[in-house]
Amino acid sequence: MELNGKSRGGEQPSMQDKIKALKAAFPYTLPVMTGYLFLGMAFGILLNSKGYHFGWAILMSVFIYAGSMQYVAINLLTMAFNPLNAFIMTLMVNARHLFYGLSLLGKYSEAGRKKPYLVFGLTDETFSILCATNPPQGVNRGWFMFFVTILNHSYWIAACALGGILGSMVSFNTKGIDFVMTALFVVIFLEQWKSQKQHAPALIGLGASVLCLWVFGPEHFIIPAMVAIIGILFLFRKPLENLYKSARVSILDGAETTPMAIKEEQV
Repeated sequence: MELNGKSRGGEQPSMQDKIKALKAAFPYTLPVMTGYLFLGMAFGILLNSKGYHFGWAILMSVFIYAGSMQYVAINLLTMAFNPLNAFIMTLMVNARHLFYGLSLLGKYSEAGRKKPYLVFGLTDETFSILCATNPPQGVNRGWFMFFVTILNHSYWIAACALGGILGSMVSFNTKGIDFVMTALFVVIFLEQWKSQKQHAPALIGLGASVLCLWVFGPEHFIIPAMVAIIGILFLFRKPLENLYKSARVSILDGAETTPMAIKEEQV
């Protein structure tokens, strides 16, 4: 067993161990690299279209590293200075990371001095890899998690820089490119809808958003909608959990009727 990034027996991992962890982590990050390439380039181009040098895209990607919030930050930079609004917006957009962190406390306890960076570099994609993947036999877990995180981070930095440079070198009409995040969230929503049998949280989110849009208007509805969604989900947490359990049971019951379903469930 590996504790605090050390190999069995308490010895510090050698350079060969680190290279082995890097080679093991790299294939898992390739799909992330593909996605980050397009999203990061779009961010860099959009930021450049607002008059910012590509160096700002690199700095924001290095020190902020929050894809959706970086897109939101572009609008915050072009609006009147309002630090309270920026703080609340950032908290609401990234509130899901509170739950990510709690679920990874056990794994990160083995990371040692790498833990602060692992916490900083945690994204949706990195979280998915770390939760769904165990390092191969003989690979240091702490360094495996570190390389998954830093590889994903480096992809995002490179893509944002490339987009910023491309935007500064090539002149083209960027009208509509800021719709990329809206399109991304729509795709994520549809994928989640298709993958889940119970749609109560999604309907709550839609209902709260439409209501807040009607009450507060298009310029001010996002934060109230997020507060309302979190509040409703918290108040009705138990009933929603029971709905998910019943949906899970019905799926398992249905799986027993077909051999293929049984095989898929086992996988």
